[in-house]
Amino acid sequence: MCFGWITLLADYLSGASVRVMIRHLAVAISFFAALLTEPATAESPEEERWSIAIHGGAGTIRREDMTPEREAEYTAALQAALDAGAEILRNGGSAMDAVKAAIVPLEDDPKFNAGRGAVYTWDGRNEHDAAIMDGRDRSAGAITGTTTIKNPILLADAVRGDGRHVFLSGAGAEQFARDKGLATVSPEWFGTKRRKEAVERLRAHELSALDVDYKFGTVGAVALDREGNLAAGTSTGGLTGKRWGRIGDSPVIGAGTYADNRSCAVSATGAGEYFIRVGVAQEICTRLRFRFRAEIDEAQASVPKDADGMPTYIVHASEFGLEAGEVREEADAVMAETGALGGTGGVIVVTPDGHAMFSFNTPGMYRGRATSKGVNEVAIFAED
Repeated sequence: MCFGWITLLADYLSGASVRVMIRHLAVAISFFAALLTEPATAESPEEERWSIAIHGGAGTIRREDMTPEREAEYTAALQAALDAGAEILRNGGSAMDAVKAAIVPLEDDPKFNAGRGAVYTWDGRNEHDAAIMDGRDRSAGAITGTTTIKNPILLADAVRGDGRHVFLSGAGAEQFARDKGLATVSPEWFGTKRRKEAVERLRAHELSALDVDYKFGTVGAVALDREGNLAAGTSTGGLTGKRWGRIGDSPVIGAGTYADNRSCAVSATGAGEYFIRVGVAQEICTRLRFRFRAEIDEAQASVPKDADGMPTYIVHASEFGLEAGEVREEADAVMAETGALGGTGGVIVVTPDGHAMFSFNTPGMYRGRATSKGVNEVAIFAED
């Protein structure tokens, strides 16, 4: 609108220098207006665009090693968690609430290595790590080494909401939880027979965690709500037989968990030491943000110029969005980089355009996704 009126004024004024000056002004106004205008994904609520993806761990998970009954149990658990998060988004709730709604039932399910199903440390304890991040303002909360908090993801969110700190550990995190009135349970509540047997085999035969577990049992969720906001959360019991207060990538903001409205939300599961070294979650988001900017710049460079050498049109960010294939390329590239170092695992990714996808370099990954476009699916094996 500004460009049209100012150009019209220029046509009535004499002198080439005046016209050039006004055209420069028009382009500048148009450019800054484009910067100040929110993308269409955030200002088009009529689209009711939302999406969510969840995971329950990745690793050596093969169909031939799982009974049909066990597969059905995992599928049902994933679907229940996915439905809980999707229902929040479908009814106009926030991405943050959807992430928590999806993760809590996975923490309460002993089939997954988080919350009640957490693995045992070398010393025979169940220790929990969790993190959550809000893409609106990049506020984040993380906790590690708790042993009595029923739902670690809720404690991570309480840390985020309090705002004074990002990362709390051990006894301090437990005290903070009590101060906030979060539900606590006896440490014995988290123990399961299957996890106990796994750590006993590890200690008796001096095995590695992979020898007894075959997978990285983290749970996580990422979501986009109808307001265009992103969120990510991750919760885990860590590695079977872990020692010396080991901390993996799950509670590390930027490694296992990250959300930024400008690019994406990511939750990871895998060999934490490698995911930390690559900074997997933030690396994916950063690559997507710069790829988006590069495509806008390329489009702007192709716009015809007028007689004074000025672009005849300013490309607006709302006219663009990365395609699903482009998002997958970047996620796959980061996973390939992680794999080249020796790290295995996977990620779930949701973008401002509503793409919900997975990338993993293992035989299987417990996963699911749902979108406002009608997608609703859960899967376990790589060939699914």
